[in-house]
Amino acid sequence: MKQTRSTCRMEPQGEQLPAPIHFRAAALPANTVYPMHKHAGGEFVYSFKGVMEIQVEGEHFLAPPPYGVWLPPGVAHVGLNRNEAGHCSLYVAAPLCDRLPRKPCALAVSPLIVALLDHLRLQAPDALLDAENTRLLQVLVDQLAHAPCAGSYLPSSSDPALGAVLRFLDAHPDDNRTMVELAQLANTTERTLIRRAQRDLGMPLSEWRQRLRILKAMPLLAAGRTVEAVALELGYASASAFIVMFRRLMQQTPAEFRKG
Repeated sequence: MKQTRSTCRMEPQGEQLPAPIHFRAAALPANTVYPMHKHAGGEFVYSFKGVMEIQVEGEHFLAPPPYGVWLPPGVAHVGLNRNEAGHCSLYVAAPLCDRLPRKPCALAVSPLIVALLDHLRLQAPDALLDAENTRLLQVLVDQLAHAPCAGSYLPSSSDPALGAVLRFLDAHPDDNRTMVELAQLANTTERTLIRRAQRDLGMPLSEWRQRLRILKAMPLLAAGRTVEAVALELGYASASAFIVMFRRLMQQTPAEFRKG
C-alpha cells in the first residue's frame, strides 16, 4: 500500500511570534513533512515520541531522545518524520541566540531540559505567556546554551568506500560483519575505513552502527514488539546485550522507552 505524506502549516516566523521565546508542541502522523522554510530566530526541535529528521543544505540531522536539534536563525530546513511522532519546537528570537551554537547540530539534553519541555507541553497555549512560564522558558534557553553539541546524531559521508558501508548497514542493520569484512565489502582496508569513519563521522563505525540500531529499534518497540524480538531482528545475540546498548545511548531501557 502506497504511503502518503501530509504537509504541516508553518509556525509564524521571527518577529511575528507572540513572545521572544515561544514554545509549541504537536502530535504528527507518520510521513508528515514541514516543507523547506526558515525562521528569523532560532529553533530547537525535540521529540517526545518517535524521531524528527531535519534536512539542512545536504546534511541530515536526527532528533531521537535524549537529543534535540538546534537550528540557528535564518537556516533553511525541511522537517519530516517517517513514523508517528510527538515533538515540540522552541523558537528563540535572534537577539537571544548569542550563547547558542552558530551552526545546526544535535544537542545532548539533560534530564532538567527534558523535565522543562515536558512541563511546558502540558500547559495551555495562553498559559505559556504568563510570568511563571516566561521565566521557565528563559531557564530552558539558558540550559540549552550549556548542552553538549553532538554534531549530527547519525552523520553521513560522501566518501565512496565509507558511504557504501553506511548504506549497506542501513539496509541490513542485523548484519554483524567485522570491520575487516566491511572493508572488504567496500574494496578498501580496515585501517582506511577506520580513518575515514573518524574523519567524516566523528566517531568509530561501531558507535555509528549502534546509533543506527537505536533508530531502527524505536518504531518496532513503539509498535508493541517484544524486546527480545527487536534484539534478534537487529542482530543481537541476546536481549540483555541489546538492553545494555539501549540504556547507554538512550538513558532508559527499551521497556521504559515503550511505556513512555
